[in-house]
Amino acid sequence: MHFTKWQGCGNDFVFVNAMEQPLEPIMEKCTAICDRHYGVGADGVICILPSDKAELRMRIFNADGSEAEMCGNGIRCFALWARELGLVSSSVFSVETGAGILYPEILPGGEVRVDMNVPHLSAEEVPVAGLGEGPVVSQPMTVEALGETWPVTCVSMGNPHCVIFVPDIAQIDLYRVGPAIEHDSHFPRKTNVEFVQKLDDKTLRMRVWERGAAVTLACGTGACATLTAAVLNGLIDREADILLDGGRLHVAWDGKETDHVFMTGPAVKVYEGEYPLGGK
Repeated sequence: MHFTKWQGCGNDFVFVNAMEQPLEPIMEKCTAICDRHYGVGADGVICILPSDKAELRMRIFNADGSEAEMCGNGIRCFALWARELGLVSSSVFSVETGAGILYPEILPGGEVRVDMNVPHLSAEEVPVAGLGEGPVVSQPMTVEALGETWPVTCVSMGNPHCVIFVPDIAQIDLYRVGPAIEHDSHFPRKTNVEFVQKLDDKTLRMRVWERGAAVTLACGTGACATLTAAVLNGLIDREADILLDGGRLHVAWDGKETDHVFMTGPAVKVYEGEYPLGGK
């Protein structure tokens, strides 16, 4: 199997052209491919496919083999890779994802700006159990984890996020608290968990425990959920830099016309190679 590895702010992926090879063997080997000791090593596997709804289709499989609806860092890498393959020629094109059709734009400087669509705020859409169907942000919510009570703001960017604002992010043991909240009974589809510290009126520091992938260096949808949650809690304006373990993303929430969230950041090709799908 031919693959290309890309990373966006350290969030790394193995990309496979599933137009040229069957998808099923790739899905079966996803965990082995992502293993950082015995495989290629990645946070997930992303496949490119034809679409009858958009110009291309993107499917994302986490390191544990589960399928994700969407990946913000992944779609930026996807955009540059698709252009490299000659599958698209314009700087803006449509991509079918599990979170709907999204529109990445390749900028002149090499970064990619993605229209991430409208954030979903109702309990039913996130989803969050036990809060009815109204907006989660209008209902104060806490989660109990490891003997502590955490005030949370829940947002969906096509996938579920639980955002927690803290005074000092360095004090958070993400490897302990993250999985406990991910599997909390409030989240029927589990959840991504973001811990966030406000640095100033234009900058947020975020660390993430990703559903199905554990701690990663960055999460694009998580950065979008973080900006949304910060605005809803009156902590920041509608535009900010999100500082992640692996780099910086710029996120803006258009509150005037579209209500869409826009994410801008880098995407870097690492290397290409061959992986033996028939191997152990």
